[in-house]
Amino acid sequence: MNRREFLRTGTSAAALLVAAPAWCAESPKQTIGDAEILGESRRRIEQHRKGEGSITVLNPKGRPVAGAKVTVEQLRHDFLFGCNLFGFGRCGDREREEKYRGHFSALLNYCTLGFYWASYEPERGKPNYEYTDGVVEWTRSRRIRCKGHPLVWDHPAGSPRWLPDDLQQIQELSNARVREIVSRFKGRIDVWDVVNEATHLPDKVNTTKMAELGLSLGPARFVSEPLKVARAAHPQALLVVNDYRTDPHYYELLKKVGEQGKSLFDIIGIQSHMHGGVWPPHHTWEICDRYSKLGRPIHFTETTIVSGPRKNSAWADTTPEGEARQAEHVVDFYRTLFAHPAVQAITWWDFSDYHAWQGAAAGFLRKDMSPKPVYERLMSLIKGEWWTRTEGRTGPLGNFTTRAFYGAHRITVEAPSSPLATREVNWRRGQPNHFVFRMQV
Repeated sequence: MNRREFLRTGTSAAALLVAAPAWCAESPKQTIGDAEILGESRRRIEQHRKGEGSITVLNPKGRPVAGAKVTVEQLRHDFLFGCNLFGFGRCGDREREEKYRGHFSALLNYCTLGFYWASYEPERGKPNYEYTDGVVEWTRSRRIRCKGHPLVWDHPAGSPRWLPDDLQQIQELSNARVREIVSRFKGRIDVWDVVNEATHLPDKVNTTKMAELGLSLGPARFVSEPLKVARAAHPQALLVVNDYRTDPHYYELLKKVGEQGKSLFDIIGIQSHMHGGVWPPHHTWEICDRYSKLGRPIHFTETTIVSGPRKNSAWADTTPEGEARQAEHVVDFYRTLFAHPAVQAITWWDFSDYHAWQGAAAGFLRKDMSPKPVYERLMSLIKGEWWTRTEGRTGPLGNFTTRAFYGAHRITVEAPSSPLATREVNWRRGQPNHFVFRMQV
């Protein structure tokens, strides 16, 4: 899906939100309950994630073929179910590596690759492109879409020690990095977290040289300038502004990041690390409603729900009780987001407990790469309940009509005295999704 198609889909989603019933509108006088949100999720998913389509079967003379068997099997979702892929090539041994990759590709169609400046280019002029090239080659062979994260960040991870003291030079180096990376991976990585966590710049959370640059420019310019550079380097790229803040300061920053009324970014990135407690569905829904008003699709870019307890200042290993709770909370969270028309992607953080962020047991897999219950539950949703597998026969006019989840599907037609006909198609939001098969004798 290119940028134009993606934005068209996002515009449709925003329109659906505006046209939706009362439960979908933000209201300060009424709070939507968790039970209502979860209870309505199936209907909303049916409404927002599926569309009607038809298959017409004709004989060589163009006449309808009645009674032909039609099978529709989904191959991929348009919705992006992802995770960071930071463990790729770093799982410790071959067996764990194979399990990590196998489980990842079986469940997910989207991944985030790390571009943290301090570790990606520890020595000036020597970025680690070789590693990324290898990861991208693997993902492309499995039709997993990639996003790069992050290009600009004021955190120590985004501020190499070799940066000069002069702020103008730092900005020039940062812009050059954005330009080079986005250009180099064009066609292989077309989604970018361009700027990460800029809302907190006035609070002086970090004391790096990139933070000094951000403070001197102000959050709006700190975000806008690299977006302009990235857009010039790859006009069709999908550009994300990402933040852990969901308060009015982030909302107002996104409103400011424009140029003559035209937004510089394509996607609103919202982090949802829940190490300290799980968001209830009504809170998640309210955030989606609020940010959808900006007229851009929403990506939940970094999501964490742990399966092990915190002990003092450290995290303990996963437990059976924690895994059971994690699975239940994750299913509710994914149902809530998949039901909301403004959301187009969910990215988990991290895929396994092995070297997970903060050492927390946040993965879908344990340290030995065995799946937790959450993995199995998500598999039953993404490749089960939310996956199209249907068949039927054409009527007198040669038509078979069905509803399918948006994404890639394989249609197979079996008709008497004709060879089997198979075609891969894209079932798209807002499109007629009418596919004609002219059979051969």
